[in-house]
Amino acid sequence: MAIFGLLISGFSSLLLGIINDINLLYATVLLVGFFSSLGEPAQSAMVADLLPSEQRNEGYGILRVVANLAVTIGPAIGGILAARSFMTLFILDAVLSAITALIVFIWLPETHPQLINLEKSERIIEKPLEGGYAEILRDGLFILIVVFSTFSAIVYMQMNSTLPVFLRDEHAVSTIRFGYLLSMNAAIVVLFQFWVSRRIKHFPTMKLLAVGTLFYMVGFGMYGFTNTYIWFIIAMIIITIGEMIVSPTSQALVAQLAPEDKRGRYMAFSGMAWVISTMLGPLAAGIIIDNYNPNWVWYAGIILTFIAAAGFGLLHSPVQRRLKLLEVPIKNDTAMD
Repeated sequence: MAIFGLLISGFSSLLLGIINDINLLYATVLLVGFFSSLGEPAQSAMVADLLPSEQRNEGYGILRVVANLAVTIGPAIGGILAARSFMTLFILDAVLSAITALIVFIWLPETHPQLINLEKSERIIEKPLEGGYAEILRDGLFILIVVFSTFSAIVYMQMNSTLPVFLRDEHAVSTIRFGYLLSMNAAIVVLFQFWVSRRIKHFPTMKLLAVGTLFYMVGFGMYGFTNTYIWFIIAMIIITIGEMIVSPTSQALVAQLAPEDKRGRYMAFSGMAWVISTMLGPLAAGIIIDNYNPNWVWYAGIILTFIAAAGFGLLHSPVQRRLKLLEVPIKNDTAMD
């Protein structure tokens, strides 16, 4: 699935440089958006399959560092290529996707769950479970985690959608200065993700998610109360700290809670939090900005993240019991030694 997603994503991206009709362009953008994330559940499940539980946060942390390096370097390279030819940009995208798919095909074997010779902490199931997504829907604890994750993600998604518009229209922050904020966010993740993971390794998973979400609450909430660029920088730093706590921790938690034969499905379902937040977050924020005081976007964000943090905190004991039942270490093993 990871290879298929890469190939189709590259091909659909190539179409963007060819199509001239606006209606076809809309359809292609939808295609790119769908297929560009098609392989993500498989990639997340692969990390869980390849690494023991005590190393998964390290693995997901590495993926985050790589992603943020791409965010830092990619726009600069893309800008240079786009200045010469947009078609060159799309062709390079397709070529790189094909090369990545080839690397995965040659050097990364299929990672079927293996129950033989696994550590005790990895023996989650003795036989495959049936039911597919219907079974996931019956997993009430997991569904609650996804719901609270959706509340948190709705607020986090404002960083790349509503926040630049808000800062431009309400505080005259230029596109370049907002770009500095995003670059700072990516640079902090690249430089400090490993360090943060080591520092939080002794804390339980759900408490970490609660604390990380509270960082979101404070950081995003500050944009509704501050009006100077230095405070915008401080707010972004606070948000980034929350991001470094929440993102790898939540991915590792899904891997721990999911039956081995359904990790991909659990990963895909947990990804619904981001799909829903991408659809609803900017839309709801736009309605608020058009009809009410724009600061209410951030006031609403405070409410949502507080609910999410409280929910994560309340789920601490049930999750601990589930992980203990599955014989998975109940600590958040984020050590990157």
